[in-house]
Amino acid sequence: MSFDDNVLEVPESLPMLPVRDIVVFPYMILPLYVGRESSIKAVEESLSKNRLIFLASQKEVTDDNPTENSIYTVGTIAMIMRMRKLSDGRVKILIQGVSKGRILSFKQSDPNFEVQIEKIPDNETLGSPIEYEAMIRNAKEQLEKIIALGRALSPDILLILDDITDPGRLADLIASNLGLKVSDAQMVLETPHPKDRLKLVNEILANELEVLQMQTRIRNTAKDEMTKSQREYFLREQMRAIKSELGEADSKTEEVDDIREKIMNVGMTEEVQKETLKQLSRLEKMHPDASEASMVRTYLDWMTDLPWNKSTNDRLDLDEAQKILDEDHYDLTKAKDRIMEFLAVRKLKNDMKGPILCFVGPPGVGKTSLGKSIARAMGREYLRISLGGIKDEAEMRGHRRTYVGAMPGKIIQALKQVKSNNPVLVLDEIDKLGSDFRGDPSAAMLEILDPEQNSTFRDNYLNVDFDLSNVLFVATANVYDNIPPALRDRMETIHISGYTENDKALIARAHLVDRQIENNGLTKDQVTFTDEGLAFLISHYTRESGLRNLEREIGSVCRKVAKKVILEKAKHLTIDEDQVVELLGPPRFLRDEALKESQVGIVTGLAWTQAGGETLFVEALGMKGKGRLTLTGQLGDVMKESAQAAWSYAKSHYKALGIANEWFEKHDVHIHLPSGAIPKDGPSAGITMTTALISLMTNRPVRHDIAMTGEVTLAGRVLPIGGVKEKALAALTQGITNIILPLGNKKDISDIPEEFKSKLNFLFVDNLDEVVALAFDKKRSKKKVTGSKSGKKPKTPAAASAA
Repeated sequence: MSFDDNVLEVPESLPMLPVRDIVVFPYMILPLYVGRESSIKAVEESLSKNRLIFLASQKEVTDDNPTENSIYTVGTIAMIMRMRKLSDGRVKILIQGVSKGRILSFKQSDPNFEVQIEKIPDNETLGSPIEYEAMIRNAKEQLEKIIALGRALSPDILLILDDITDPGRLADLIASNLGLKVSDAQMVLETPHPKDRLKLVNEILANELEVLQMQTRIRNTAKDEMTKSQREYFLREQMRAIKSELGEADSKTEEVDDIREKIMNVGMTEEVQKETLKQLSRLEKMHPDASEASMVRTYLDWMTDLPWNKSTNDRLDLDEAQKILDEDHYDLTKAKDRIMEFLAVRKLKNDMKGPILCFVGPPGVGKTSLGKSIARAMGREYLRISLGGIKDEAEMRGHRRTYVGAMPGKIIQALKQVKSNNPVLVLDEIDKLGSDFRGDPSAAMLEILDPEQNSTFRDNYLNVDFDLSNVLFVATANVYDNIPPALRDRMETIHISGYTENDKALIARAHLVDRQIENNGLTKDQVTFTDEGLAFLISHYTRESGLRNLEREIGSVCRKVAKKVILEKAKHLTIDEDQVVELLGPPRFLRDEALKESQVGIVTGLAWTQAGGETLFVEALGMKGKGRLTLTGQLGDVMKESAQAAWSYAKSHYKALGIANEWFEKHDVHIHLPSGAIPKDGPSAGITMTTALISLMTNRPVRHDIAMTGEVTLAGRVLPIGGVKEKALAALTQGITNIILPLGNKKDISDIPEEFKSKLNFLFVDNLDEVVALAFDKKRSKKKVTGSKSGKKPKTPAAASAA
């Protein structure tokens, strides 16, 4: 059934049916489902009269109760061809558009809309027929291309279009079948002139064709590049849809909710929480299989695993802490006192920042293990970070998340591992940090170890501030000078000297022997170490500042004892000096024996090494010559300068020292320090070489029961030196009890244990006159000058001014 709009009479007012999401064109036949009560009444009123109804589109699709202002004024007069009531209360009608119309006024809106309308006739087709034909053909061609590109349209549309020559009707038919937006379709409906309407439809078709062509190119490219992961993506989406239909939970939603709960409960600051929630929001919008999603998920795992407000309670029982420190380490008084001071202040002040300590000393003295003992004494978590050989700054400060495989720096990693924000972190071998084109790690350490900055430490990976002020940092180093000056300035340095032989014996007796006996499957009933055996092993088989080699040698003895127990059925072995030689072979290190008698030109000096103190003989020999000074024994620059200073002092004070005037013109002097393969340096041999020279030039022997150490100046002043404790114990080991020390070292005597101090006689001097007065053996003084081969007696030199 069809209607001719030129013949059909249309009344002035008609019931109006607001249409939600479609624009109805003239000659268009389609079904409509009517559900609103007012719309059903409009349909019933139309059917009760002339079956005509006015169809106008809503401006807002979601508006359930449209008003006069929310309805387009231009619509279509339609004829209701059929009507059927549905079981759910709705009505299904089949309508056919008859003609365009315009609302002049709203006569009523309740119970249904009724509007006064005017019919809008199509303008006459004016213009060149060729132009219209070109526009019609262009429209048909574009529509064919759109259908060819896969746009779903009625299959009969092209056949119907072949029979239409009117440009207005062609434009309406194409617009009604393209599925346009309401606003675009309404624009076509409201265009009165057929030429303008067809031109607008052509533009719409051209735009649609361009979109479809681009879509086709994208689809082809995506198809070519589709990989296994993309196929899995579609499969997972289907699986997710299936699970959703089955009522199973969405794992991604659960994961996001779980992470959000952790963020809210982990104790982040407001700024950090804001940034973390921002990243969570990004993750929520990503597909789970996207490459960036895994990076964001890893970042969120780091953020929620860090101990933002988790800390351990410090053990503030000072007596218990002192007991633990003493159990683990012998001596190390300065380091232990500093920890006890921190605990005392911590007990008085709760918000105290953690100290930043640096233990400097030779290998094997217990620097790293002391950090572990500090953690045990304080009840804190402990972790060691090895810094030796690190050259990349990102190792400390973290990588930026833009890099593949990015991760936080070692400090943040350590905090995650210990699950506490106030652990004891030992930064081992801080003097061995390197640097290259990737940056300088020591520069990053400046922020980490600065109490004023580390409360807002920003790791490149996290990109938020983390408070390190509660961490107790303990750095260790072997060589103080290798630590950059700016880094040294940020740390409280505690120097730990090497152990003396007596210290090693006490530590071995308290810790090492029992540990090695147990490690090697022995019992105390099967092996016993005597004090003499231990002392012999220490002095003749080890030469170190620490205890590592000593423990190895004790372990070697225990292994050989275990072998005897198994093979020779030995019941018990006592490890004395002879047994040590039998098990370990000949001694590896032999000490120079102390002088048996006083000699001219030979003086016992004292030296400090990383392995402890050593006695050092200075030998001076005179020979015929022209006043040249020769130095041998692999001496360093400082020691050579000390020898030159001694030579100059003797020449300038020859009268006061009793040296013959012509002695320097007729003799050369050779000063030698034995053990020439060992490099030697330092200023502390100054008075020793001066005494040896004066002894040679005056032919007076130096006491064999005296040792000395001290720096000398050209004016004859004796300046203080270091390593007093080690040097004094080395002299005592050789049976020498009289020690000449600079007056400025009197304060250092307190470092020597009382049991050894009582056996020593310290002679403090301020100038070389006092040294000369104390050093020479007056009972065996000779009047003959060494190096004079003539039978004549030289004149007796004048007495030294200090004698």
